[in-house]
Amino acid sequence: MRIIIPNLKNLERLKSNIKKTGFSGLHILADFDKTLTYGVVNGVKTPSIISMLRDGNHLTKDYAVKAQALFDKYHLIEIDPNVPIEKKKKLMQEWWEKHYELLIKSKLNILDIEDIVKHGHVKFRKEMPEFLDFLHHYDIPLVVLSASGCGEAIHLYFEKIGKNYPNIHYIINRFNWDGNGFALSIKSPIIHSMNKDDTMLKEFTNIFESVKNRKNVILLGDNVSDLEMIKGFSYDNLLKIGFLNIDSEKNRNEYEQNFDVVLEGDSDINFINLLIKDLG
Repeated sequence: MRIIIPNLKNLERLKSNIKKTGFSGLHILADFDKTLTYGVVNGVKTPSIISMLRDGNHLTKDYAVKAQALFDKYHLIEIDPNVPIEKKKKLMQEWWEKHYELLIKSKLNILDIEDIVKHGHVKFRKEMPEFLDFLHHYDIPLVVLSASGCGEAIHLYFEKIGKNYPNIHYIINRFNWDGNGFALSIKSPIIHSMNKDDTMLKEFTNIFESVKNRKNVILLGDNVSDLEMIKGFSYDNLLKIGFLNIDSEKNRNEYEQNFDVVLEGDSDINFINLLIKDLG
């Protein structure tokens, strides 16, 4: 693990500003996959929930081929820098909708998601329970914003470790389920790779009300694109912490340019725990 602070003076300025209102003016905005959780477990990259459903034979046999066809069509658009943002957003919405239709037709059941959580390979970072306990004790909201295909799994992971506290809020994709646990439809709004920003927060009224006056924000993400999560939220101070899990040599410079703190090497969160405790 390596802690990189590109501009110590700026970090100290942010900390000083946040301390002025303390915990009462603070909230945490975080990605989930490979941010609150490890990017690599036992030498293997942490798989997505969707891939675990696919590889665990939870869905119908034709799911994998059809899902791959959607990926082949839309992913090239997703990563093409020449496609205008508004067009890309429209097409990503289209991709997510078609994939959810496929999951429903492929007999996705809530029991499948529960099984993935129970037996899957997702692991919270070391010292995450202490982090969650501290936020709960001081009533600091944690907003988890994820475009995961099966967002229901996220709060189940918190329940699994006994830390699904009321100060944790989830902006995730959820299904409507029938009486037998099969997915019927996807709830609106759909969160996809191009609208994962805090403008989405305003569509979740109760969550927005809990943080709208907490203008100091600590943002946690494992990708520079996670910085978009804050877009549309009127903050006073923003402290950005990035997890550089892999490809350090390739990506270090980009992370240093965009984050106030870079935790390199798929690290624990001891640094974050110490930092937050110093802000009260």
